[in-house]
Amino acid sequence: MIGLLTSNILIGRPLEILLAEDNPGDVRLTDEALKESGISYRLAVAQDGIEAMDILREQGGRAHVSLPDLILLDLNLPRKDGRQVLTEIKNDSLLQDIPVVIMTVSKEDEEIFKSQGLKFDSYIVKPFDVAQFYRVIRLIESENFDALKKFLE
Repeated sequence: MIGLLTSNILIGRPLEILLAEDNPGDVRLTDEALKESGISYRLAVAQDGIEAMDILREQGGRAHVSLPDLILLDLNLPRKDGRQVLTEIKNDSLLQDIPVVIMTVSKEDEEIFKSQGLKFDSYIVKPFDVAQFYRVIRLIESENFDALKKFLE
């Protein structure tokens, strides 16, 4: 099932976000944090890895539908886990430039990803600090990836 949530605060073009998350509580928390951040956004929700890839491939194959500006990716997804989804995204020439923020329960996962050669733009440890989440989203929205990497070091 694909859910679409839209903020009430529309300032310019909304940030298109794909959230791949199977936990309804984390979906609500993410949506609330986005609302409180004040950014304009549209949030598409995929409840498993297969659905996330279906959404991305469907959007990528339709000229009038834009790809997301950002992917928030939980690692522990059913049917296809986040690591597999991340690998597919980064190996697809149409999708590889979309920023991916990993949502994980352990900061140690960053080192594991790097050692496995997985490429991601940022990560957020769950349960996430709302202030840190705001900063990550704002930096991505402004496409300030150098500042984002420094912030997360």
